Amino acid sequence: MRELGPRTFAAGVAACAAAVASFLLAQLTAWPPHEDETLALFVARGSIGHTLHTVLTQRGGAPLHFLLAWVVTHSGGGLTELRVVSALLAVASIPVCALLSRRLAGRTIALAATVLVSGSWILLFHGVYARMYSLFLLTSACSYLAFLVALERGRRRDWALWAVAILLTIATHPYGVLVLASQGAYALLRRERLREAAIAIGIVLVLAIPFWRTDLILAHRFDVGVASGSGGVGAPWQVLEYLWRVAGDFSAGWWFVLALVLVLALLGARALWREQRATVVLTACVVVIPAVALTLARLGNSATPESRHLIFALPFFSTLVAAGVFAAPRLQPRLGPAFAVVVLALLVGSEVGWARERTPDLFVGQPGAAVKARRQAAAWLATTERPTDLLFGYDPLYLRAWERTRGGPTTVIPRADPRLALRVLRSAPKPLGRGVWVFDASSLRNHDQRLTIADRRPWPGRDFEAKVFGPYLIVRTAQPVRTIRRYLLMASQVMILGKDLRIGDADLNFVTVRKALARL
Repeated sequence: MRELGPRTFAAGVAACAAAVASFLLAQLTAWPPHEDETLALFVARGSIGHTLHTVLTQRGGAPLHFLLAWVVTHSGGGLTELRVVSALLAVASIPVCALLSRRLAGRTIALAATVLVSGSWILLFHGVYARMYSLFLLTSACSYLAFLVALERGRRRDWALWAVAILLTIATHPYGVLVLASQGAYALLRRERLREAAIAIGIVLVLAIPFWRTDLILAHRFDVGVASGSGGVGAPWQVLEYLWRVAGDFSAGWWFVLALVLVLALLGARALWREQRATVVLTACVVVIPAVALTLARLGNSATPESRHLIFALPFFSTLVAAGVFAAPRLQPRLGPAFAVVVLALLVGSEVGWARERTPDLFVGQPGAAVKARRQAAAWLATTERPTDLLFGYDPLYLRAWERTRGGPTTVIPRADPRLALRVLRSAPKPLGRGVWVFDASSLRNHDQRLTIADRRPWPGRDFEAKVFGPYLIVRTAQPVRTIRRYLLMASQVMILGKDLRIGDADLNFVTVRKALARL
């Protein structure tokens, strides 16, 4: 296999980055707003000290994404601007993944791997979705690249750069600990510069204590621990099923395509084992460490991992598949490079097809009726809300209303955590104001998505007022609820209405409200 020149490699990587940037910027607002995007911006509305206090001591989780949201919010931006940040981070991850893959397998395979990364659903979707996963891919890829450089050269400044990169990774997502563990396992297996690696890892473990503490808070909230008989992922067959889904979202999830992709990955691993054994060892650490951790973990229903949680493995998986694309023609040498080019094109086409299958709105956009209804509902909220209103959940309608006024209610009741919900209610100014709830019949979390809500007046009762905008139903108490108990009792009535309307989140929200009431 002929190795590409540096200029050709750089031009190919630049073309991939440009293609990804063009797609992400063109489709930036196609995907409907999500409550997790609202959460980050709402948490970041206060001072930087208040934002860090909320994340580090109350909600848990890695704070770097919230700091970026704070910068966006206090620069006058909103959801669109936060999505621009996510898109730019996704684009920036392309050359970093290319450099990592080049170090793992050479420039030719690295360029093919970069093409596969660029077409992957996991990259394209999370480049638009304004959460921390584009940042997680970028920081984790930087940390792996810096770690390999430090192991090779062994200079203090190389270890210092790695320490910064891995700390940023840990500060981006709780699964950053798996990135660190995979690097530690690789250093132990490689047995080169083991003393320097142990010292550097030890320093990182100490410096990351604030992040370990906040990760424990998040784990406690979502009932994550270590025990047999775990929920969610846990049994070995469940872990394998999860890894199958991850591989599908990295490439194409149709079983017949994914089976061929995994065959190529095995061929690639075999070829690299002969030529660059260290690459296969590191890739095995990247895959095995999360698999072992998930097997040993006890996970609550709310903590079941998604494919995005292993996004740091994307460049390694794509490198194996790319190596397999170039290894396959060795079985039939006459096919030569033409075979690799055709297979690579078919793989990218399958990836884009899977992305469209997985999230069609990312390509075709939302129905115009839903967009119009969201705009009208948010305008009504913005003009009728009071600063003392109690918003339930981080519904995107609240964010759209806030973007219009840059003010409004500041108390948001978390909808999936009864303990945190009760804590927020207890800390809210007394007497409590009006309760506000939003139901969205078009939400993807519903079994059936609808663009209208049936009008069944009277709604919950005379103590409430209700307004319908297409698929959105806004329910609000007519008067301030004043006490926590009265708020929770009225919220229960509203959730019963939501269940009657077959709104997917109403069941979970009802449980949250009743558990909070029981704790009270």
